[in-house]
Amino acid sequence: MPSAVFAEEDGTLVVGRDAERRARLDPTRFEPNPKRRVDEQTLLLGTDVVPVNEALAAVLRRVLDETSRQLGGEQPDEIRLTHPAQWGPVRRNVLLSAARLAGMGNALSLVPEPVAAAAHFASFPGKALTPGQTLAVYDLGAGTFDVAVVGATQNGYTVLAEDGLPDLGGLDVDQALLVHVGREVSHRDPQHWQRLLRPESTADRRTRRALQEDVKAAKEALSRLPQTEVPMPEPFTDVLVTRAELEALVRPAMLRSVELLARTVRSAGLSPGRLAGIYLVGGSSRLPLVGTLLAEKLGVVPASLDQPETAVALGAHHVAADGISMRTQNVEGQVATSGVPQSGPHQQVAALPGAYSPPAGFARPPQQRPQQPQHGAHQQTAFPNSGPQQAVGGQQPPAAANFPSYPAAKKTGDGKRRKLLIGVAVAAVVLLGAGAAFLFLPSSTGTTYAAEECKQPGETDEQGFTGCLRQLAGTIAETGQCGPGTGSGPAAASNEEELGITVTCAAPGLASAQVTYLQGTSSDVLKRYTDGLLSRTGGGDQVQADWKGNALEGSYSASAGRNSSVLVFTVKDRPLSGFIYQVNGSGDGEVSTPGKLADYFERTVQPGE
Repeated sequence: MPSAVFAEEDGTLVVGRDAERRARLDPTRFEPNPKRRVDEQTLLLGTDVVPVNEALAAVLRRVLDETSRQLGGEQPDEIRLTHPAQWGPVRRNVLLSAARLAGMGNALSLVPEPVAAAAHFASFPGKALTPGQTLAVYDLGAGTFDVAVVGATQNGYTVLAEDGLPDLGGLDVDQALLVHVGREVSHRDPQHWQRLLRPESTADRRTRRALQEDVKAAKEALSRLPQTEVPMPEPFTDVLVTRAELEALVRPAMLRSVELLARTVRSAGLSPGRLAGIYLVGGSSRLPLVGTLLAEKLGVVPASLDQPETAVALGAHHVAADGISMRTQNVEGQVATSGVPQSGPHQQVAALPGAYSPPAGFARPPQQRPQQPQHGAHQQTAFPNSGPQQAVGGQQPPAAANFPSYPAAKKTGDGKRRKLLIGVAVAAVVLLGAGAAFLFLPSSTGTTYAAEECKQPGETDEQGFTGCLRQLAGTIAETGQCGPGTGSGPAAASNEEELGITVTCAAPGLASAQVTYLQGTSSDVLKRYTDGLLSRTGGGDQVQADWKGNALEGSYSASAGRNSSVLVFTVKDRPLSGFIYQVNGSGDGEVSTPGKLADYFERTVQPGE
């Protein structure tokens, strides 16, 4: 069943295939993948503001109802929910809250997806994993990509290393193919094609939704066939697409995923040749190119057993009961507030990882790396390896591996903007990951700082600004409506200490909006946080441009979606950044498009010469 959600006008949430059918009536009330929105507090479905945990609860409730029906009205004795290995306490708390709202009761366990995948792999004849063996799990789902190295122990499985790409999934492959189809037909009627990309009427939204479904079906067909046709709405003719064309579109993104897998294997202190195998799970792993690249780059032919879409769900049944822990340590509010008691043993977990001693039979990673913030605004606290692993001497396992770095976006010239469709081919997805921009303002004091002086945060004033941040903020800092932190709304970060110095100001003349400035010791850390803000909008158009002024220069990137509008800006030679964040759907102001947000930045926030 798809995890899609549709909000009826009376507030009822419809899920699964029924939600997909209703999406043709009013696509603005449809959310195809609420899991991808787990970092957001609410979803704007039509005119209704729906909490994310309620959207997830609607999906879980539908599953529970069907299960109970097949059990003759009885409740199941035990429920196991799987989640990405990288999900920390905040995200797991959202899942537990959704389970409570769905009425799933007390007999509830959480299982990390790679642990469930390894158990599924080992359940097949001849695939059993003996203690000391390791399996790499390559999980390419609809919304995200996750990779993990799982080790077999005497009692079950433990996650040795894991990482992921929040901007890569089957939805991004669909978008790349949609853009390719557009290139083939848009010249016939450019205006009509633009209405499909940015529908304004209900009829246009229905047509776009139907086209998206046909593109997805074509992608799935190309996993089995060398070519297929995409039915197109009038006045366009149907488009013939080949597997070779699709593979050319997604090859850069698939290479990123393979390179991340290789790095994750190395971070576990292993080489590909020492793996018992590479297991492909998730529907999008059916792409033949995935297996080809893994074999070429790592020298290991991956395995795909049974249905990759269901491998994780079915594998959760094969994890030994005494090898499951709730892994709800440090979850906000703890299980007492979620209404779900813990099952199985658990340990206290520190917010930051300590020294790591691997279980017997596994090599020590070559070096320890600091914990990195996850995609989105929440910091994910370190957690114990799942499965039947006991902590050694009370020490903690390593945190999630670093996210990969991407090439910088090409500049477009001073003052010249360019519009991009998010995911306009895979190159645009990479550009979104690499081209997060930051925002800069003139310094009214006239004091400027060299790049070296801004490499480390200095002393802060009463508003929380350092000298370098005040050079960036300029007249905004003089409004008197500024204070330390990243604010209290959806853009607020739980990892503010890792980000460095943060100051948030009211956005003059922009309803339900804030301007936030950041200075850290690493531009990469700031970029991961601001990239997450951009990607969470889920908007269609993106506006990017360069800027310079007040002895600073950089670029900015703006995106808008149903729930939020964001403009991120960056200085190219120092760890300074910022963003404008506007909450949509509040009813007290016009929702900003990327172009309007860019105009506001250039008029009100951008530094002068």
